[in-house]
Amino acid sequence: MAKTTLQDVAREAGVSLATVDRVLNGRAGVHARTVERVQAAIDRMNYQPDRLASRLARGRDYCFEIVLPTGANEFMRMLEAEFRATADRYAHEHVRLSFSHVDVFDGEVLAAALEKLPHDLDGVAVVALDHPAVAEAINVLADRGMTVVTLVSDLPGTRRAHFVGIDNYAAGRTAASLLGRFLGHRSGKVGLIAGSLALRDHIERQYGFEQVIAREYPDLELLPVREARDEDARVEIVTEALLREHADLVGIYNVGAGTPGIVTALEASGRSREIVFIAHELTPFNRRHLIRGTIDAVINQDPGHMARSAARILLATREGMPIVAGQERIRIDIFIRDNVP
Repeated sequence: MAKTTLQDVAREAGVSLATVDRVLNGRAGVHARTVERVQAAIDRMNYQPDRLASRLARGRDYCFEIVLPTGANEFMRMLEAEFRATADRYAHEHVRLSFSHVDVFDGEVLAAALEKLPHDLDGVAVVALDHPAVAEAINVLADRGMTVVTLVSDLPGTRRAHFVGIDNYAAGRTAASLLGRFLGHRSGKVGLIAGSLALRDHIERQYGFEQVIAREYPDLELLPVREARDEDARVEIVTEALLREHADLVGIYNVGAGTPGIVTALEASGRSREIVFIAHELTPFNRRHLIRGTIDAVINQDPGHMARSAARILLATREGMPIVAGQERIRIDIFIRDNVP
């Protein structure tokens, strides 16, 4: 069956080709009844626009900025590599991705970086901090007509268009179930380490974890969460303190990054085999220590899926195309040493 063309739609609607073009691109000067007639013809004929031709006719590339954290977070570097691979694939389709790095743990700094983004950008994907200045900056960008997508950590109260990441409440609950089942009937204390409780993904994971432990594992005592900005050296110091202060420590859940610091402290203490340790993200380092047994389970989100999903959503939103919810849902993967890919 031949592909439906703009000429076919114009003939079906009884209007000129120029009128169909104005309707498709939302330009003024077309009577409301004519718009309805053209749209009805489009629906009847199941017209699908040539998106590449439309981008070419637009006269410039779509430009999207990817705002990622500074620092040595291995998962974020993997995410950036996937975004750069995605950028290469889109280059010939008149879509350009550019990159900037910001201290996302500092709300004022992140907000200032968002405010300085060029006004002609079509969209931005950002790892968002739950901070009033960041929320306001995102709302200003959205009001300016820019598509904003949050990555990894969400800000649902803002006018961002979409969130790309896992269900972090569910991730925290999953971590608690894994830790409780690995411990069996043992009792003792459990330490929680987070990057920052100003990151919504860390708050949600903590909350989900605490819910399940309190409800299903009453013999486990949760210690107050300790923040370490996802930095290996800080996380190591925090873990050493937990080990020193609590001889009855039986489990650790690392809500964010900095896992090398925990591994170093556990292995130096000689207690790595007796303490159940649940971490996030299947980075090369985490993979090695999952196989070695220092890490008992890893909860993962696929950085390649996230990068491709964010790019698809940014582009589809700008072009007024539907988003396929099932395709863009980022699933929670669970890895133990026996199913590491």
